Amino acid sequence: MKRRIYWLMPDLASARRAMRDLLQARVDVAHIHFAGPEGMDMTGLHAANVWQTSDVVHAAKTGWTLGTACGIAAGLVAALLFPLVGEEPEWGFAALVGVLGGVVGAWSASMVGISIPSPRLQRFEGAIAQGQILLMVDLPAMRVREIEDLLQTAHPEARFEGEEGQIPAFR
Repeated sequence: MKRRIYWLMPDLASARRAMRDLLQARVDVAHIHFAGPEGMDMTGLHAANVWQTSDVVHAAKTGWTLGTACGIAAGLVAALLFPLVGEEPEWGFAALVGVLGGVVGAWSASMVGISIPSPRLQRFEGAIAQGQILLMVDLPAMRVREIEDLLQTAHPEARFEGEEGQIPAFR
């Protein structure tokens, strides 16, 4: 698990310098994410993608849970009332329908979640709309202090906006 630190950069030049500094500090580019106003030229920056900017992960988890529950319920009803062979309930069929319900639920909910902005980033919407650039860096806990100090020293124009724990590796 990693920790995510948030910084607001005032402009593109500052964001590009921060990107260079982070790469020189041996932060993997895959763990550096910039979010700016729609249509901004993010050349030279590792732009945030839907994993960082939308609610897709939360939506997929919720869809999986609800889809599995509905699938199991439907599977149990079908297994008890409509056995495929003989008079005995088809428990394997109930389990299969439960898994399929989870898959369909996760897929359909993620299609909705991808269009919903991340609640984690709502507090930055005003600053981004004004042209500032949000920097998110995912770091092992032992490197957080070092990188915060580096950014504070090298970028006094930037504003530290907090830290969040337990960021899964795939986000």
